[in-house]
Amino acid sequence: MKLLVVDDSSTMRRIIKNTLSRLGYNDVLEGENGVEGWDQMDANADIKVLITDWNMPEMNGLELVKKVRADKRFVDIPIIMVTTEGGKAEVITALKAGVNNYIVKPFTPQVLKDKLEAVLGINEA
Repeated sequence: MKLLVVDDSSTMRRIIKNTLSRLGYNDVLEGENGVEGWDQMDANADIKVLITDWNMPEMNGLELVKKVRADKRFVDIPIIMVTTEGGKAEVITALKAGVNNYIVKPFTPQVLKDKLEAVLGINEA
């Protein structure tokens, strides 16, 4: 399964990719900002999950989410927003834009696992 991680922090991208790898997800693409993220989405219609930061240069995560949701190819793709913006208003804004789940930094690998399984509909027995 192909996933896309978009974050302007190379360290955060590496942390997320390493966590995903430990969970068995090894087909992970990266973007440094929303523009790169959109370019990856546009070139790889087989991406199954988008994990994006909110605060990034050029195109922020919220703008990326809106652009992805406006494209009929990606209307159903699960999107997880990963951000330091943990206020209730920010969460509501993200959900209204089409985000399926929300992770506030800093987070543990277990939180990422739980949120990813939730958006993919994976239930542990």
